[in-house]
Amino acid sequence: MSSSGIPLPEAPRLLLIRLGAMGDVLHTLPALTLLRRALPAAKIAWAVEPHWAPLLRGNPALDEVIEVPLKAWRKSMFATETRRSWRALRDGLRGRAFDAAIDFQGLIKSALLARAAKPGAVAGFERGEVREALAAKFYTHRFLANRRHVVDKNLALARGVCSVTDDFPAAVYLPDGEQAESLPGGDFILASPLAGWKSKQWPPERYAKLAALAWQQRRLPLVLDGAPADRAYLEGIADLAPEGACRVHVSSLLELVGATRAATAVLGVDSGPMHLAAALNKRGVALFGPTDPERNGPYGGTLTTLRSPG
Repeated sequence: MSSSGIPLPEAPRLLLIRLGAMGDVLHTLPALTLLRRALPAAKIAWAVEPHWAPLLRGNPALDEVIEVPLKAWRKSMFATETRRSWRALRDGLRGRAFDAAIDFQGLIKSALLARAAKPGAVAGFERGEVREALAAKFYTHRFLANRRHVVDKNLALARGVCSVTDDFPAAVYLPDGEQAESLPGGDFILASPLAGWKSKQWPPERYAKLAALAWQQRRLPLVLDGAPADRAYLEGIADLAPEGACRVHVSSLLELVGATRAATAVLGVDSGPMHLAAALNKRGVALFGPTDPERNGPYGGTLTTLRSPG
């Protein structure tokens, strides 16, 4: 049923569920900030895949980060050790006696995890607003967000849970990150060419052309960031650019945060690094193709969005 709020004690114990991926975790951070400001005495935990946990550690709005390695478990779901690990996690969640679990992900797996914790209530979006409609059947309280952008949808869900109407600022905390030696010493443009869908990616030769222009006109090198597995792809782009104009930066998640903070400007596609840049209020350009920037675009107004009608 739809709800206008969840009855909560003065100091509720809340479980937030947004397992991944990077952009989705970043899009949920403003909702965390809102919940903390609305419920200052609450104990708030966040269930997340281990790979994305560094984005949450040290956040003053969070009391606990709970790592849930569902991806790793799926590879060996019938192994005795996996079943034992799942039972330990489930029992640990139940032992925390959560008053409410809030499923920001809207998938069957996230809804099942919320129910497995046996909280007093399970909150999520209405059936028509979740990615997997069946997930809504596991909620005790469903909320109609009626918002276009994912950040605004998450904020609406958080407001519904704690029954507040105040428009709290969507400020978020992010770690300082780490600086890698492969970064230039001065100003640079940062780009992360890879995305979850190949159709979101900008053609490699265009990065090379941009690098040539930036180097010739501003002496600004273009730094191409990616994971270790992306090195060959990034080096292929760099080989197309003039000497000195392009540099490859293979990074960890925290090194990506550090590189984004240090960048003079960013060039992004619809992927986690672009949403990280938006969350850090960086200047630059976001390039969109098949996905809708009104729903998934950079949030906050510091990035200019470009999208061809075709």
